[in-house]
Amino acid sequence: MSHEELRPEEFAQAADAAITDALTRQDPRAMAQVLAQAGLCGVMAAEDDGGLGLPLEFALPIAHAAGRLRLPLPLPEQILLAGALAGTPQAAALSAGERLAGIAWHGSLQAGHARLDQGPADWVLVADGAGAALVDATALPRDDQAALDPDHPQSWIALADAPVLARLDEAAWAALRRQAHLLLAEFANGAAEGALQAAADYMATRVQFGRPLSAKQAVRHLLARMRLLQDVSSAAIRRAAHADEYGAPRDTQPALAGALANAAFVIEKAIHLHGGMGFTWELPLHRALRAVRKLDAAFAGLSRGAGHAFIQSV
Repeated sequence: MSHEELRPEEFAQAADAAITDALTRQDPRAMAQVLAQAGLCGVMAAEDDGGLGLPLEFALPIAHAAGRLRLPLPLPEQILLAGALAGTPQAAALSAGERLAGIAWHGSLQAGHARLDQGPADWVLVADGAGAALVDATALPRDDQAALDPDHPQSWIALADAPVLARLDEAAWAALRRQAHLLLAEFANGAAEGALQAAADYMATRVQFGRPLSAKQAVRHLLARMRLLQDVSSAAIRRAAHADEYGAPRDTQPALAGALANAAFVIEKAIHLHGGMGFTWELPLHRALRAVRKLDAAFAGLSRGAGHAFIQSV
């Protein structure tokens, strides 16, 4: 069956089932195996590498489901690298879920260090001059920073004498960054949708003075605004994924910057609507907020850069 006969939305339900199954496992590598067996890790990988060979639009609903279900694995990065490293043993290993991979958006091979914001990862892609290099980080020294997320901390990795497994040239690295903007924006948007749904369900079942909280006009207005922002992010991601009216690719940075800001607002308001229980460790909404905040830290300055680029284009 060719991908013309498939629809990206059909992957959403399959992704939900596989991610829900993976979340029953405690070990990250066991999670990766479940996801790989369902074809999620290799959705963009070449068929010769054990993947499905599908374009980015089929990975977007998978990233969305990973965010909505709060998957603690860098699945969008795994998908991207399995596709970008086509024809290498590393691509086959990533597609099969045999290794976990992440992308360091801060640091470089030349600087001698890089920060991994979304982990865990055995292999890490780091900037290397105008391109990028995939390094084996399993034995490299790490300095974990648990300020944003004590369960899944950010890590500064020392890259001195790091084993280089594969490289991407300048064009491939630029293409991967563009795809990453869209997939990570969809991940954040999925996290916002999960928080919004949790808040809406809670407001509909929490009764005070004989009426559900969702009957209060102020609550309904806030939920409507949260939905509006989530829909704005969805529209921006879909628009950025397609060429403009002149056939040129659109800038993907504004879509990611908007999705991160909107997701943070929606999740924070969802926590607020849950009242005191919104700040408890047992309610998983804070995990979604931590994931989005780590992405925001990974792309620090993105909004300013997108704004500057827009002003220069006028």
